[in-house]
Amino acid sequence: MHYQSPERLQCAILDWAGTVVDFGSFAPTQIFVEAFAELGVELSLAEARGPMGMGKWEHIRALCDVPAIAARFEAAVGHAPGDADVDALYERFMPLQIAKIGAHSALIPGALDAIAALRERGLKIGSCSGYPAVVMEQVVARARDNGYVADHVVASDEVPKGRPHPAQALANVIALGVSDVAACVKVDDTAPGILEGRSAGMWTVALTCSGNALGLTYAEYRDLDAAELAERRGRIEAQFAPSQPHFMIDTLAELPAVVAEIDARLARGERP
Repeated sequence: MHYQSPERLQCAILDWAGTVVDFGSFAPTQIFVEAFAELGVELSLAEARGPMGMGKWEHIRALCDVPAIAARFEAAVGHAPGDADVDALYERFMPLQIAKIGAHSALIPGALDAIAALRERGLKIGSCSGYPAVVMEQVVARARDNGYVADHVVASDEVPKGRPHPAQALANVIALGVSDVAACVKVDDTAPGILEGRSAGMWTVALTCSGNALGLTYAEYRDLDAAELAERRGRIEAQFAPSQPHFMIDTLAELPAVVAEIDARLARGERP
């Protein structure tokens, strides 16, 4: 037997918040602000967005490791934040997140048409998220009501290590019977999600405008004039650059054209 490089994509592995649902990725970030506020610790939305893409416990740990936030925590609580405090914040985060998930469950404009176009090309649709399984149950149910059903879903607490490690992406490969990681494209709005795909040996597509990096509602995004949008997009592309995505596009609506380009590159014998 000899190795045969894939000539077409077989699977797209899509993130959830900021990629398929919740334009601007508001559901997780706002809840971090509220969870810290319950302890009397002020946290800005911009600070909350900083580690986005990681599992939620790791996200809280990363926030607590920021010196300015740690100082505010110590002033409010009386000691520096340790892992027990992260556990406590995580326990506060979970019910808040579940209660508020419906407020940010709308599908991103153009997502359903893009996913339908991928299915017409024969791609399976995998998915993974920084959300734990108990939250993903709610996200998946809301998406189903709105017409989106992924072929497979992997939550952050269903693997030994979440993003930026490759386990969630590879769990999709196994579950969906994909023959080669080079036949997969990972699509995400955060650097940890792109690193997840990169470390799994997949093609990667970073979304610059629909998710955490831009952090605007769809209406606010559409209201930006061309010069302002170009300036912000440029800054976001620079933020993504260290994670080395293969492609960068505004939203999932542009993904079918990228998939066609990847198929052309695979047909020429290229790999991620």
